[in-house]
Amino acid sequence: MQTMTMEQRQTLAAAGLRAYPNIARAWGLKEQEAARLLGVSGPTYRRWKRDPERVQADVNLLERLSLILGIYKALHILLPRPESAHGWVRRPNTNPRFGGHPPLERMLGGHVADLVAVREHLDAARG
Repeated sequence: MQTMTMEQRQTLAAAGLRAYPNIARAWGLKEQEAARLLGVSGPTYRRWKRDPERVQADVNLLERLSLILGIYKALHILLPRPESAHGWVRRPNTNPRFGGHPPLERMLGGHVADLVAVREHLDAARG
């Protein structure tokens, strides 16, 4: 497998970061929550939002963006009504992965593995 160049990582990250504020808004995330999903501080998130083209993208950021975009897409496939898809992350969920809590609570755990758990749950639901 070929390793991505820094330029390729920055291009992908910039595209993801241009889309991400729309996802954060759709999910009703506070700024600190939006930053936490990306694994950064509030000031860093604000800087990235202002100028996504200048982000020094690392593998962690790309992985988080990929997972978040995949979660968003899977929700819109499973729940075609936008209000249902957007609200799913905040509704309590009885699946053992979530223990009766909203999936967003799991996603905000701060670890990439938390995003992976939500993505795997949705992928399984899609079959």
